[in-house]
Amino acid sequence: MSDEGSSAPAFKRILLKLSGESLMGSREYGTDPGRLQAVAEEIKAVHDRGVEIAIAPGAGNIYRGVAGAAEGMDRATADYMGMLAIVLNAMQLQDALEKVGVHTRVQSALHVQEVAEPYIRRRAMRHLEKGRVVIFAAGTGNPFFTTDTAAALRGSEIGAEVVLKATKVDGVYSADPKKDPSATRYTTISFDEAIGRNLQVMDATAFALCRDQKLPIRVFSIVKPGALKRIVLGEDEGTLVHV
Repeated sequence: MSDEGSSAPAFKRILLKLSGESLMGSREYGTDPGRLQAVAEEIKAVHDRGVEIAIAPGAGNIYRGVAGAAEGMDRATADYMGMLAIVLNAMQLQDALEKVGVHTRVQSALHVQEVAEPYIRRRAMRHLEKGRVVIFAAGTGNPFFTTDTAAALRGSEIGAEVVLKATKVDGVYSADPKKDPSATRYTTISFDEAIGRNLQVMDATAFALCRDQKLPIRVFSIVKPGALKRIVLGEDEGTLVHV
């Protein structure tokens, strides 16, 4: 690999699926300010190379704190609570990015016009073309669909070249590495192989959408310093799931 300073990005436009858990740090739930700042700086390092970035955040960090209240609740109501939690994450992510000098726009699938634009596909694409990071809040706006599905859907809509699934694990393994010391990380795997081996990369709806749209998924650890930039520069990081 040539020197990083002269390396051209491997992608022009990416969709970053950012799990809520990746913002928790060592906390049981909520957001660790240091972790949030570190994520913002990782994103800035990629943005500074001219890559167009859209982000679909999750809400696991916030929803863990209200999971008890949602127990026994109607599923649709609980899902709407989760969508509102994503709006909160989107707002704090926007604040963190703008503090490091990255212009952002939040677009929400639920109408919260005081804090976010409504999701409009063409407007989102125009923001990306102008060099703004776009954060997609509130999932798909519909209950019964996960944030993985929202990432696959928005990535397909905006013409992203890859979905980068940022978690706390550095790829897809043959088994749970916490339980099985002999588990090995896949460098690359096809959609069909992942299905055949029952490797739960994403939920079934999101996975099928990416497969049908021939939209590759790269699973990696956002807590590993520089991982996002290495992926964008075309280096081997995490696991690539492809057609």
